[in-house]
Amino acid sequence: MCVKRQRCALTTEANEVTGSTAEGASCQTAIVPELPDIDVYVERLLAIVGGGVLHGVRVQSPFVLRTVSPAVDECAGRAVIGVERLGKRIVLELSGDLFVVIHLMVAGRLRWKPTGAKGPDRGTLAAFDFEEGALILSEASKKKRASLALVSGRDGLEGHDRGGTDPLACDLESFSQAIRRENRTLKRALTDQRLISGIGNAYSDEILFHSKLTPTKLTSKLTDEEVARLYEATAAILAEWRARLRDEVGAGFPDKVTAFREDFYVHGRYRKPCRVCGHPIQRIRYAENEVNYCAECQHDGKLLADRALSRLLKRDWPTHLVDLDRKRSLK
Repeated sequence: MCVKRQRCALTTEANEVTGSTAEGASCQTAIVPELPDIDVYVERLLAIVGGGVLHGVRVQSPFVLRTVSPAVDECAGRAVIGVERLGKRIVLELSGDLFVVIHLMVAGRLRWKPTGAKGPDRGTLAAFDFEEGALILSEASKKKRASLALVSGRDGLEGHDRGGTDPLACDLESFSQAIRRENRTLKRALTDQRLISGIGNAYSDEILFHSKLTPTKLTSKLTDEEVARLYEATAAILAEWRARLRDEVGAGFPDKVTAFREDFYVHGRYRKPCRVCGHPIQRIRYAENEVNYCAECQHDGKLLADRALSRLLKRDWPTHLVDLDRKRSLK
């Protein structure tokens, strides 16, 4: 973005913060499949193609394939003997100790098309052909981030494992060690796949809200009681949404993966009233992501500073909900 356009964008956001424009909708940030979504993908794939024979893989975009050996042709005629999640990646285990690693990244999605059904042409990266139908890997982005890799032997999966602790399979002590391994803000620690596995922008917002912790609190400043709250909220939120997504999909296939859910408490709800205290949900935007939080429930009514906007507004930057209400009342 050029400097002039960037300044215009910041000014628009500044007007929203200080109440100079009408109520705005939440910024549509990157919609990244996270642990609950990936787990449901895995479960439905296992139910649909588990035990079936993969007849072949059609690669339609040269950008998606990230490995040369083993060759894609080696997949043909092998049975699917397992499907698993590896962080945010989906792994198809084929007979003969061959593994297919699919990383959806930001805009990648999987679709199941029964035999005879017309597959989506636009955005299709690859297709996995089975007797009953085809698994379509597509991407609604021009950035070509989704990837497909083939590895021989389970040891080869180590290169795709970021090493994060599984939040639904660890105890409090393991979780505590992982979250405190580096001195990061809570938002960054929860979404760092080297520390905690499978959590992204959306569910980290929900987890921090339910644990009543501010997103910018440093992990080195966490008390044992706060870590315990964070651990319990993480397990509860992820398990709840995985169960809800399972119920939504039923015996079908997940084709409405989104990071914006009507029942969320904070994520995607910028300027909407908090379901607990009624104050407007706040946000901080950075790069392609944003932090959504309730200043009252998570930060004693204090507004977190957006580095770009607070520098732009300087003394006009509101630091508390009271200041924000006063500015809007003077409009």
